[in-house]
Amino acid sequence: MLANVVLLAVEGLAMLSAGIGAGIVALAAGLGIGKIGQAAMEAIARQPEAGGKIQTAMIIAAALIESVALFGTIVCLIIATS
Repeated sequence: MLANVVLLAVEGLAMLSAGIGAGIVALAAGLGIGKIGQAAMEAIARQPEAGGKIQTAMIIAAALIESVALFGTIVCLIIATS
């Protein structure tokens, strides 16, 4: 009886921590992409002729951040279901 209660508590804490982890991953990805966008806009404002190269680099960096965020979210979901 007590073992079942402890097991349910541990499973509940695993779900809670996975949800919090996924939320932190999404927040960090949003902040990172926001910083990239800010820096790119400042760079384009300073050198408008290099706008195409800056925009390409910004999109690649944002895609890499999104892939890391997706990986982090998947890890959290795996932890929650195991």
